[in-house]
Amino acid sequence: MTSTTQLLRGLLDLDSVGARTTEDIYVGHTPSLGPKRVFGGQVLAQSVIAAARTVDEDRPIHSLHGYFLRPGDPDTPITYGVERLRDGRSFSARRVHAYQDGAPILSMIASFELPGEGINFQDEMPANVPDPESLPSAAEELGGIDHPMARMWAEHRPFDMRYPDGSLYLSSPAHPERNLVWMKTKEHFGDNPLEHQAALAYGSDFTLIETALRRAGTNWLTSGSSIASLDHAMWWHRPARVDEWLLFVQHATSAQGARALIKASVFDREGQLVATVLQEGMIRPPRQR
Repeated sequence: MTSTTQLLRGLLDLDSVGARTTEDIYVGHTPSLGPKRVFGGQVLAQSVIAAARTVDEDRPIHSLHGYFLRPGDPDTPITYGVERLRDGRSFSARRVHAYQDGAPILSMIASFELPGEGINFQDEMPANVPDPESLPSAAEELGGIDHPMARMWAEHRPFDMRYPDGSLYLSSPAHPERNLVWMKTKEHFGDNPLEHQAALAYGSDFTLIETALRRAGTNWLTSGSSIASLDHAMWWHRPARVDEWLLFVQHATSAQGARALIKASVFDREGQLVATVLQEGMIRPPRQR
C-alpha cells in the first residue's frame, strides 16, 4: 500500500511536455486520496518543481508569490506553464500559471538565487515549547472518530502535525495570540533539496487560516465558515529537511470583512529560522437564514 509520504513524493514527479510559444509545459496529477478538491499546497509544490526545472540546479528557489484563482478538480490533470522572465548573474525569475481546462487556477512568480555571502541574523525561536514527541498526533486525537474530516486529518495528510498549545480540530484552546505547530513528513523524504523545498511549500498551506480561527475564538468544528486561501507568499532562508521536525510559529495579524492575514515563521529544532510565510485567507461566515 502506498503511504501518504510516498504519494507526496509522487505528485512532485511532473510529466515534461516540452515548450509551447513562450512557456515550458509540465503536467501534474492529484492522488486519489482525501477530499474531492485539489489542496492549494499541492499546486504550490508542483509549481515550485515546474519552475525549478527551467533553472540551473545551482540556483535554489528563495521566494514565491502566488494567487489562488479557482478551485482545482482532483480528477483533471494540472498543466503548468513556465515563462522564463529573466536570468541574471545571481537571480532567475519565473512566472508559473497552473491551468485546468484552459483556465488558470494559480498564478505565481518565483525567484531563484545563486547562493552568496552576506550579513546573517534572524528572529529567535520561542522558548520553552514542548517537544513534539510529548504531544499527541492527529491520529491519536481523532483516530476513534468516524467522520470524513477526522479521517482526512488523521490518515490522509503526509505530515505528522502536533500542537504545543492544543489543536483546533474539535475545541478552541488557549493562547489565541499564536498558533504553534510541529510538523514533519511521516516517513523519510529522500535527499533532494528541491523536493524538500517543494514539500515545505506544500505543508505551509495546512495551518495558516486556522490561526485566524484561533484568534477569533472558534475552531474547525464550530466555525461553519466558507474558508479558502486567497494568496500565498513564501521565503526560504536556510536549508531544511521536511522529514525532521519543524516548528511553525503563526500569528494572525488582522481580520476584516471576509479576509484575514496570517504570518508564519518556520524554525528547525536547532532554532534556525528556515522560512517565512504570509497568506491572506477568506473566512466568510455562514449566511443568515
